Amino acid sequence: MKYDILHCTRYDYASPVRDSLNDVRLHPVPNPEQTVESFLLRVLPAARLSHYIDFYRNWVHHFEIPEPHSYLLIEGRSRVVTHAPPPLPALELVCPFAKLAEATPVERCFDYLQSSRYIEVEPDVWRLAVDATHGRNDDVWQAVQAVMEFVHSALKYESKSTHVHTHMRDVIKERRGVCQDFAHLMIGLCRSLKIPARYVSGYLATENASATHAWMEVYLPGTGWRGLDPTHNRQLNGAYVKIGHGRDYGDVPPIAGNYRGTMERTMTVDVKITPLG
Repeated sequence: MKYDILHCTRYDYASPVRDSLNDVRLHPVPNPEQTVESFLLRVLPAARLSHYIDFYRNWVHHFEIPEPHSYLLIEGRSRVVTHAPPPLPALELVCPFAKLAEATPVERCFDYLQSSRYIEVEPDVWRLAVDATHGRNDDVWQAVQAVMEFVHSALKYESKSTHVHTHMRDVIKERRGVCQDFAHLMIGLCRSLKIPARYVSGYLATENASATHAWMEVYLPGTGWRGLDPTHNRQLNGAYVKIGHGRDYGDVPPIAGNYRGTMERTMTVDVKITPLG
């Protein structure tokens, strides 16, 4: 599938602010599952843009606005063609747990086995993961699917019930959240079972898409990274467009920055995804 994606974020400040420094992660990552035909980033007030590739191989655009300004508009436009791999058969035995030791030295898997800013790997999380998989330890793929089904059924999707800084432990306690929380919980459970798992930020092309979406990926030795969406309890298809990945949300926020001035501001986000065939 081919998509045209327009992502607009606007900040309006109660009084002029200055010395605004920003990193923007809106450029979809080129990989075998998607081709990025074009990307254009527009910023108002106008600013000089630079870009770099971060530690996790995500595209990052940086800009600074030292002059006083009362608003900030960041607009990213992407055109992407997706090439979703065929799904793995649900009942197939793909990778025995004994092979997971092979994953640590490759694909920077070490980071994806540890606790991180919004995810923790503690004994109580491991116990929850064992319960979710019913103690099954013969095949990683089967365990991962069991974890996904558990997260999907255990959490209630509730818009605005959490925020971007909500920790996994609070999600376990409240048993509700949004896509980011579903992804964080599944990642934490997988990591507690020594399965490399990472957070993914991107878009899900649906008729009512209005923001970014979050899902996760697990590393299966002999197969590679495979994407799973616990919010919808499924493997990925051609409707998913990946922006980037990291240990958790803290590594791939769409926009991160700071400025000098008032804390009184409003933010509006609008995402429009147009299928092009």
